[in-house]
Amino acid sequence: MRKLIYIILNSVWIASLCGLAQASPEWEPMKEILKGISDPVFPDRQFDITQFGAKPDSGLPATDAINRAIVACSEAGGGKVLVPEGTFLTGAIHLKSNVNLVVSKGATLLFSTDPSDYLPLVYTRWEGVECFNYSPLIYAFEQQNIAVTGQGTLDGQAAWDNWWAWNRKQDEAGIKLVTKQSAPRLELFRMAEDRVPVAQRRMGEGAFLRPNFIQPYRCTNVLVEGVTILRSPMWEVHPVLCENVTVRGITVVSHGPNNDGCNPESSRNVLIENCTFDTGDDCIAIKSGRNQDGRRVAVPAENIIVRNCVMKDGHGGVVIGSEISGDCRNVFIENCLMSSPNLDRAIRIKTNSIRGGLIENVFARNIHVGQVSDAVIKINFHYEEGDAGPYTPVVRNILIQQLTSSKSPRALDLRGYENSPISNIRLVDCRFENVSDASVLINVRNLVLDNVDMNTGQPLDQWGNPAAN
Repeated sequence: MRKLIYIILNSVWIASLCGLAQASPEWEPMKEILKGISDPVFPDRQFDITQFGAKPDSGLPATDAINRAIVACSEAGGGKVLVPEGTFLTGAIHLKSNVNLVVSKGATLLFSTDPSDYLPLVYTRWEGVECFNYSPLIYAFEQQNIAVTGQGTLDGQAAWDNWWAWNRKQDEAGIKLVTKQSAPRLELFRMAEDRVPVAQRRMGEGAFLRPNFIQPYRCTNVLVEGVTILRSPMWEVHPVLCENVTVRGITVVSHGPNNDGCNPESSRNVLIENCTFDTGDDCIAIKSGRNQDGRRVAVPAENIIVRNCVMKDGHGGVVIGSEISGDCRNVFIENCLMSSPNLDRAIRIKTNSIRGGLIENVFARNIHVGQVSDAVIKINFHYEEGDAGPYTPVVRNILIQQLTSSKSPRALDLRGYENSPISNIRLVDCRFENVSDASVLINVRNLVLDNVDMNTGQPLDQWGNPAAN
């Protein structure tokens, strides 16, 4: 006996079909996308940062030495800039074309927590809005063939007595605080809505907008591989307006506010594979700009592949939004493990009628969810401001196959608008065990459940029936 438990709070059309085509033609485009993604290749030259004056384990800043080595490497035609074993204190690092920054096993780049070490201001995107702000810890602007690789560690040293304090929402007694970034953040958003030129949106000192960790901006042929990333001020790996990006085999452990693991934003042909995320926010969050600024730039996130990754703590495993005003399409997620008492959801789409955006062609298969603290699959048109604007979001053509979940309050939480229902959602060969509450479906059209098992908190036996107590 199979149980499908749901609440229908508005007009919902549900079809249960047996024998859907197993070929899954939706996955065919992924093969072509992979053909367009390749690692950058670097000349066989090596520039050791100690040859440019960096001294390991000295506590002396190595910023100038690292950046001089990068410039020399790029001007020579490219190669590897080597960070050898030891700990090197540094400020902002700016990558140049044809440079692979190799952080060796046993090496640590220890990033300063002094905001002045991330000046001058650079052209960046902050929560989906373009501006001039503190440099990301590792930054590249309009470069080609760049990489950060190796088995070493990138440590941002962020904590509640430095970067994270800028977005502290409550004190030790749990009393709500007005964060340092609140007013400047709203001012930046206001400037974007008023179409103030980006050159005039100068943040930095006094604005308390934390820098991201790794941000290639308008770059092509980007690789981030192997490194361990710890304690970021904010988002960890944030390619913006980039093409041909690979994030492979990295480990992210960072539990501060807005500590997303990887945020491909308005980027095309992106592969995220074999990574582990243990974060204070979304593990992977796909974005395309916020509100008016996202619509002004008007570049979607598209052709994103996530595979063979592990998601631990976080607000969501693979998330689309909420800064998604430039649209998103063609997202493929496969062979991932998502589980933690502190992981809220596995797959999530979040937007509203101020953000808007078209989100389509999202496909997931072979996903194992151990446990989450909210819904396994959540699509929400009422995020933050809710239905308060004229930019009606559209979410359509979602396919979830071979997903298993061991424990969750809800299997599904899908909430669209009456004038824009979430449409064409298919779940095939999925199993949700130990579900304590009914799923919620509001304004959903053409939901197909094919061979989907859900229960109400009881384990299932080998035939998919509620097991005897």
